[in-house]
Amino acid sequence: MSEPRRVVLSLISHTNVGKTTLARTLLRRDVGEVLDQAHVTEATERFVLFENERGEQVVLTDNPGFGDSVRLLRRLRGVPDPLAWLVGQVWDRFADRPLFCSQQAVRHVREEADVVLYLVNASEDPEQAGYLAPELELLGWIGRPVVLLLNQTGAPADAAARERDTARWRSLGAASAVVRDVLALDAFTRCWLQEGLLYRRLRDVAPSDRHDLLDALVARWRGEQAEALSASTAALIELLAGAAADAEPVAASGRRELRRASEALAARLREAVAAANERLIEAQGLDGEAAEALRIEIGDVTAPELGPPSWQRSLWGGVVGGALGGLAADLATGGLSLGGGAILGAILGAAGGGGLAYGMELLRGEQAPRAAWSAALLDRLATDTLLRYLAVAHFGRGAGSFRARDHPALFREVSERALLPERPALRAAFECAREAPPALAREQLAAPLGRALRSALAELHPEAASLLP
Repeated sequence: MSEPRRVVLSLISHTNVGKTTLARTLLRRDVGEVLDQAHVTEATERFVLFENERGEQVVLTDNPGFGDSVRLLRRLRGVPDPLAWLVGQVWDRFADRPLFCSQQAVRHVREEADVVLYLVNASEDPEQAGYLAPELELLGWIGRPVVLLLNQTGAPADAAARERDTARWRSLGAASAVVRDVLALDAFTRCWLQEGLLYRRLRDVAPSDRHDLLDALVARWRGEQAEALSASTAALIELLAGAAADAEPVAASGRRELRRASEALAARLREAVAAANERLIEAQGLDGEAAEALRIEIGDVTAPELGPPSWQRSLWGGVVGGALGGLAADLATGGLSLGGGAILGAILGAAGGGGLAYGMELLRGEQAPRAAWSAALLDRLATDTLLRYLAVAHFGRGAGSFRARDHPALFREVSERALLPERPALRAAFECAREAPPALAREQLAAPLGRALRSALAELHPEAASLLP
């Protein structure tokens, strides 16, 4: 009986470029060991990306990094039977670790790989990286098709600079007979859409008799990501609908009662934001160390130049206890009106007439007066929710020496553009939330927020936009 078919994708690179971190990102779990040092991975590890009911698989392997590639290439040229020599070189494990790791990587890829995923540090100048030429020659000797993956591209703050870097590596790939494709896939700041683009492009590189396995991998991936996107959107809708509907009765006039009402509103919003963050993290399949790192990093998705004056920052921070994680400071920034004509600024007159006027209004009608979030603040909260999603969607399981912590101003610009045509529908939904049943408000928010979210992702990753659910 024949063995079930499989496609082996061999992840390889110069040592300490980020193979294991990328494997963790693609697999959505912490595998291997990640340290900021060379030759952490000493043996090939195999992980199943996809398996069908017949036991046929798509397998990802994490291999030892290339170390002393120049010397290994020189030795391979000088022996009559290179494969036999590779099998017999056990002593180098103890005597020459860089050379041994290179030997192990070459041996595995030669014997098992269908496609080589060759990871490079995109921040380097390929003409100055002395290890590239011998490693590409080794890959040429192995004779498997190679997809060049650009790691450590950084956050997408400067699209033009990023494209220039990519173009340099594409030129290098075009000059190599074995490099079949070049893709950006930063293990630290990748978007999940880029993973799908990789899987789809691998189909054209893998052996033709196994294209169906990669088609099945892409189909399953798309189903999982559709569920994750739906869960993320639901979390954002819940946050916005809840904030729009929330109100705190004001039992009496006066500074103390208004402060109490505002603090109650702020405390509930703080809890709602934290709950939404957790749902976003869960939807992206993050847990353990990666989730904890993201909880810290998602704390502020505000572009630094948009920071408010210090008196506003300290004022709002005092109201919410400094626990909204960046949202508070951003909401306090310019132009947020009272709405409804209420004068709440007198609560903290020393703040120069601003104070709690920022982002709050007093609702009057048949019911007793209620403090609620203003329409202007809800507009800003919609932008913030999209920013939070983009922060999570671009978070890999990064570790080691490189981690891009800043969420660039580009994310805010893209969010604003994506939300602009949806503002009227969102404002109508916010008004609905104050009077209508919660389910109706969530239903009205779903379409405009979903369109904005997809629009933002498509603008950031146009090459993968067709993969959006």
